[in-house]
Amino acid sequence: MVFKRLLGSLGVGGPTVDTVLDPAPVHPGGTLTGQVHLQGGNADFEIEHITLELVARVEAEHEEGESEGVVVFDRFTVGGGFRLGEGEQRSVPFRVALPWETPITELYGQGLGIVLGVRTELSVASAKDKGDLDQLNVTPLPAQEAILEALGQLGFGFKSADLEYGHIRGTGQQLPFYQEIELTPAPQYARQVNEIELTFLANPGGLEVILEADKRGGFFSEGHDTVTRFTVGHHDVRDWNAEVEGWMRQLVEHRASYGSHAAYGHEGHGGHHGYGDHHEGHRSGPGMGTVVAAGAAGLAVGVVGGMVAAEVVDEVGDFFEGDDEGDEEEE
Repeated sequence: MVFKRLLGSLGVGGPTVDTVLDPAPVHPGGTLTGQVHLQGGNADFEIEHITLELVARVEAEHEEGESEGVVVFDRFTVGGGFRLGEGEQRSVPFRVALPWETPITELYGQGLGIVLGVRTELSVASAKDKGDLDQLNVTPLPAQEAILEALGQLGFGFKSADLEYGHIRGTGQQLPFYQEIELTPAPQYARQVNEIELTFLANPGGLEVILEADKRGGFFSEGHDTVTRFTVGHHDVRDWNAEVEGWMRQLVEHRASYGSHAAYGHEGHGGHHGYGDHHEGHRSGPGMGTVVAAGAAGLAVGVVGGMVAAEVVDEVGDFFEGDDEGDEEEE
């Protein structure tokens, strides 16, 4: 990665900054480490602070339809209060804790199409400039991976994943958005359910697992959604296949009359709406396409043809290359 020249409020000839994340895998709630490399400009500069922002590309639903934007979901000041001499090179190491609800971006080394980044803000003489943006990759917690593995072995397939702006009522959600992982049903449920949506809400004590089934309607009944929620510990030792199979049976047998729409729902712009209200016309994820694989490899992510894979790469690349122009939109 090369240094990025700061041409905004700091002016040509100002310091440049490059943030390098350590390559070790990072999990939700885990420690992100790396270094901020500074290169002095054509004069001495007082570095007031160096701030890292965690950013995510998030979808929002509103009365006019859907839109996408960049959301800052955490900030850390990792240095500052020193003079950077003309042409001086300096590195500032950092260690910061990711929020427990940080979305996962990959599974078994393959991307899910979720876009997260670490953006570096440099404050010099009361002027601020966002000088560097780096892709953040997050792997599942052990319990998350065990549940996804079990789903794959039971015959469920990965369809897509995205980040939705809003809150799920009745949960301990902390971030302003949540992750939805959409699954194709296992063969034994294919006649009852169109798709399954899975949300993990991690916290220091464990994991909330929220499952939603988009149920099929028959000739004499309308399709509808049902929701169930389960809690597991981070280090639980269970027969995960049997556990998840039980969750799925409970989900598809659940009746809307149990009050699931009242107990859970999304809170977003324009008021509250039930869990089932956001599916009509919903565009999921950045084009991962149809999936993949069950069996011993679990929900290994697959794509249909090279064109679909290229879509994901292009969209992720566009986000990181073009973000500086869109900084104002996130406000």
